[in-house]
Amino acid sequence: MSETRLSAPRIVIAGLSGDSGKTLVSLGLLFHSRQRGVPTRAFKKGPDYIDAAWLGWASGSAARNLDSYLMGQETAARQFRAHSLSEGLNLIEGNRGLYDGFDEYGTHSTAELAKLLHAPVLLVVNATKVTHTVAALVLGCQKLDPEVDIRGVILNRIAGHRQEAILRKSVESVCRIPVLGTLPKIEETALLPSRHLGLITPEEYGHQEELSRSLLSLASRLDEARIQEIAASAPALEYVAEPPHAVENGSGLKIGYFKDSAFTFYYRDNLEALEKSGARLEPISALLASCLPADLDALYVGGGFPETHAARLAANTALHASVRERALGGLPIYAECGGLMYLSQAIHWGDETFPLAGVLPFHIEVSRKPQGHGYVELLADTPNPYYPVGTKIRGHEFHYSKIIPVGSLPVTACNVQRGVGAFDGRDGVLVNNVWASYTHVHAAATPEWANGLLAAARVYSDRRRCLTSPESLATMCVR
Repeated sequence: MSETRLSAPRIVIAGLSGDSGKTLVSLGLLFHSRQRGVPTRAFKKGPDYIDAAWLGWASGSAARNLDSYLMGQETAARQFRAHSLSEGLNLIEGNRGLYDGFDEYGTHSTAELAKLLHAPVLLVVNATKVTHTVAALVLGCQKLDPEVDIRGVILNRIAGHRQEAILRKSVESVCRIPVLGTLPKIEETALLPSRHLGLITPEEYGHQEELSRSLLSLASRLDEARIQEIAASAPALEYVAEPPHAVENGSGLKIGYFKDSAFTFYYRDNLEALEKSGARLEPISALLASCLPADLDALYVGGGFPETHAARLAANTALHASVRERALGGLPIYAECGGLMYLSQAIHWGDETFPLAGVLPFHIEVSRKPQGHGYVELLADTPNPYYPVGTKIRGHEFHYSKIIPVGSLPVTACNVQRGVGAFDGRDGVLVNNVWASYTHVHAAATPEWANGLLAAARVYSDRRRCLTSPESLATMCVR
């Protein structure tokens, strides 16, 4: 293993709570920096798909997730070092409040990630109906853990010049750090509309040009020169090259994945793990495709919003039939959350029912409240094509839907040791070579995922080619 020093100008955008304005500030900084010719790279603390997608849009390249709970601290740090820029701006958007984490001690919080990466922090504060108390809040964050390098404050939702002047003097005199920008009180949902799982995804948003202009206007109220100086002051990071995990040989394999506005929840690392093995990826639109490609060796169906696209998905009965036929024929299919919903018999949402692929023996009911939200720990205790028995899987779930069985419950692969899962403390529904779960996994946190999918694809590919080869009858080659 070789050790090097990595220069990576970086800044963490944190808040006192969720909905403080972190995403708006992050998008504005990234977009405006790019407009000025500054190379940018974005990261999202935690497992969130949607914020990361918007950060990727603003930065011009895929945003990476950093989650010390899922990955462990060293892997999270390695993720940052592997994908950060040596010049420009590396921006890490936090989640929830600065010290909010896994437990009452703030384990795995944004603050802990900032310390892990030796990254300075900018604190975004919602200043609605408050003045001098803001200084107390910021000072409390400084005093709670002096190792967290809070270097400046951005005041959001300022009502007017008088409040801005009072707040600026208060924070700078009490906390001895600068106010590096003030944003006016605006209806942020008018810029970035939200719904039951968070923001609208970039793929579904139709006003990017208008949003770009608004972000540029907001970013002009930030002291970008000083923010860039703070980012550049971050110390060089030690980088130790670790040997990569052993990966199954994917050469010659073709793996399809649903990719359209209904299915967008894919970590770039997951797709890259398959590509680096030598496998060829094939994007497929569940909205437009009439059948699966004949030469697929596996299908990966990630999460998304099948419920908001339910009418269009339900109308594509030709694809339903193709997916169902291939599943019955043994095609390995790995489905997460939205993918599980698509493979069900039907989705019930409001007063309507939308028939879907019909691979799994249950219906899905979409509720008004979350049915599962947070980190998940699974233990594989049943033989399956993807994970050896005994594998411990860390992931996360966020779903408003629940399973409504039709007849007996299907076989499942995993005991849920933390979280909700599919039903009755179980997750990982098994039907032939189909795996369907509410748990999302990240390839850097769960390297067994890519290996399992590739191994299942290889077995299927070899069997399919053997059975269709001219020599198959003569050699009696059956797997």
